[in-house]
Amino acid sequence: MNKKALSERDICTKYVTPALQQAGWNIHSQVREEVTLTQGRIMVRGRTCRRGRQKRADYILYYKLNIPIALIEVKDNTHSVGAGMQQALEYGQMIDVPFVYSTNGDRFLEHDVTADSGVVEKELELHLFPSPKELWERYCSFKGLSGSTRNIMEQDYYIDAGGKKPRYYQLQAINRTVEAVAHGRNRILLVMATGTGKTYTAFQIIWRLWKAGVKKRILFLADRNILVDQTRTNDFKPFGQAMTKIQNRQVDTSYEIYLALYQAVSGMEEAMNIYKQFSPDFFDLVVVDECHRGSAAEDAAWREILDYYSSAVQIGMTATPRETKYVSNVHYFGEPVFTYSLKQGIEDGFLAPYKVVRFDFDKDLMGWRPEKNKKDKLGQEIEDRIFNQKDFDRAMVLEQRTELVARKVSEFLKNTDRYDKTIVFCEDVEHAERMRRAMVNQNPDLAGNNPRYVMRITGDNPQGKAELDNFIDPESVYPVVAVTSRLMSTGVDAQTCKLIVLDRIINSMTEFKQIIGRGTRIREDYGKYYFTIMDFKKATELFADPDFDGEPVQIYFPDADDSPVPDNDLESEEEQQDAPAGDLENPVHGEDYPENTYPEQSAERIRYMVDDVPVYVLAERVQYYGRDGKLITESLKDYTRRKARQEFESLDEFLEKWSMADRKKAVMEELEERGLLLEALAEEVGRDLDPFDLVCHVAFDRPALTRRERAENVRKKNYFARYGEKARTVLDALLDKYADEGIVSIEDPQVLRVKPFDRLGTPMEIIDLFGGREAYLQALRDLEQELYETA
Repeated sequence: MNKKALSERDICTKYVTPALQQAGWNIHSQVREEVTLTQGRIMVRGRTCRRGRQKRADYILYYKLNIPIALIEVKDNTHSVGAGMQQALEYGQMIDVPFVYSTNGDRFLEHDVTADSGVVEKELELHLFPSPKELWERYCSFKGLSGSTRNIMEQDYYIDAGGKKPRYYQLQAINRTVEAVAHGRNRILLVMATGTGKTYTAFQIIWRLWKAGVKKRILFLADRNILVDQTRTNDFKPFGQAMTKIQNRQVDTSYEIYLALYQAVSGMEEAMNIYKQFSPDFFDLVVVDECHRGSAAEDAAWREILDYYSSAVQIGMTATPRETKYVSNVHYFGEPVFTYSLKQGIEDGFLAPYKVVRFDFDKDLMGWRPEKNKKDKLGQEIEDRIFNQKDFDRAMVLEQRTELVARKVSEFLKNTDRYDKTIVFCEDVEHAERMRRAMVNQNPDLAGNNPRYVMRITGDNPQGKAELDNFIDPESVYPVVAVTSRLMSTGVDAQTCKLIVLDRIINSMTEFKQIIGRGTRIREDYGKYYFTIMDFKKATELFADPDFDGEPVQIYFPDADDSPVPDNDLESEEEQQDAPAGDLENPVHGEDYPENTYPEQSAERIRYMVDDVPVYVLAERVQYYGRDGKLITESLKDYTRRKARQEFESLDEFLEKWSMADRKKAVMEELEERGLLLEALAEEVGRDLDPFDLVCHVAFDRPALTRRERAENVRKKNYFARYGEKARTVLDALLDKYADEGIVSIEDPQVLRVKPFDRLGTPMEIIDLFGGREAYLQALRDLEQELYETA
């Protein structure tokens, strides 16, 4: 057998797996092959999208199911033994293992971060691969685990009947937290982006510590009643009869797991502080959900509870740790033991990416000064000063501005889908009511057909709050548009929300991240792969803040008369039908939560109502964010030139890459994954150009041909003469398809099922015209070669 001719999978089966078995690894319980780590980033193209490459580890080795300790990356025997090491190190860092191996079937190259001899990497013969016991001893020595701490780490996590297991980052968060507790740390902070499973992670941490007998009485604190109820019935359900919810200010000390709304166990009066009915040392573990919302402030109610149970280990969980002069999660809990950011969640494909559509209104940018002695619609004389964006919808209401926002939002929905779930964030309750009315007037047909099409969901409105669960429920059509102030800014996971509208000034990065988190869940079964943010008050300038870590796919500035939908979002019906259709965990509902108000929103504040001042959209420009999270400040052409020349040293290198590719789509996808914005570039340079010509023209200054010009050049060569009449008809139709839609369309095997090919026969009949599948594919490759021959 020629070892060089074996595939990578053959190397695994014939060499790697036997070596592991010989070393004493249990293939069924300690070895997993082809482990999927990520889902693959969602790449947005107009209104269609696709998944990027998943990251898969060839082998992950576990001491126990919950403790990964080594990773192996395998290459075929045409590669060197260390060819896979860099990839292995990347994956090993993701799953937090100290032992990483690369192999080509001849030997192993070991990378051992625990090595104390100075030799981090060394080659091993196949029969000398370390045993589970040897690696575990080295692991424990490196981590400082012994005796009781070792026993804690060895405790298994919970596996439900459906086989649900922690994702790679969840397992890392669980293990790091359990390890911190085992080492005696009593204040622990976990930072995980909204939608990444914080509650499930908390459950697994508690389960392991509880089952290990290290923590016997646990308190889980949250600030929304519905969050407590959902935690109890979903993620925490396996605790069964050992669990209770503290309610009606009743205390029962016979349980082990307690869930509580902090407002339900504390209050302004001492008699309301029922948490003091437990002794200070009753709980040995306290877990605080969304700890940024109170426990970090030294005078907050949550802080009083934490101080009372100061002898317990306390774990804070948040998507957005607060760090201000007055409030600090890190000061209280210490540096996070684990962080999983929004940017990483988007990169891994577990969270939805998003686009941004920014609007600048004339009065917002230039301000508005009333003429002398001008009165508002209520008869009040308006103060003589310049009112600007910070005043609008607070001290000054320009009703036509509200109507313009509602009109632009409605235009967007009409150009996309009028039943896409939408949240509109306003300055306060009064602003929300005006916006609700304006949205109703912009959509009289749908709002007239069902009054729940637009609903104001604010803390002071019982009818609106009653519809919150319906808005969140993916199965419920109504309400479609939820107009709010702050009630829905946190703790409300509207899984199918596709549009977030910001008509509110946001200065807090914590609040901004929470609002963005309302749309980051993916629901592939409902066609939810990404969402859009419409920004009317420059809130998205916070993207430039160093503390923000999840860049948008696109930022779009419409001109005054432009559609609010970016051009590459407007597609033909055929393209929309081809768009992928959309998975996620159960929703986390919101709850009765008071609207936060600004100090100036008091009853004494003067508010002017003006209805006769027009407001206009000013012309702006399109901007994009790169894959590094930075705003692309140079022109799109310069950016493309720079990125392309980073990938290809010369035009010849690009031409070779393109010509050698069996599928040009693969080259295009690779370019996009490296940061080239081909769709946006086509909008700027010419949508009738092939991606091949876009790169050649912009990056290497070559003259560009349109797709139709390339197709006509092929026809002029009499290239079809070598084929029969019917086969020539097929090739001619493929050229037309290329000229209209591009190279990807003719490479797709499904092209033979659509017009005009369906009139020429079935796909198999068409393929037989060329003498079989291989002959057809060769004819297609030859056609592509003719198309690009002039280059």
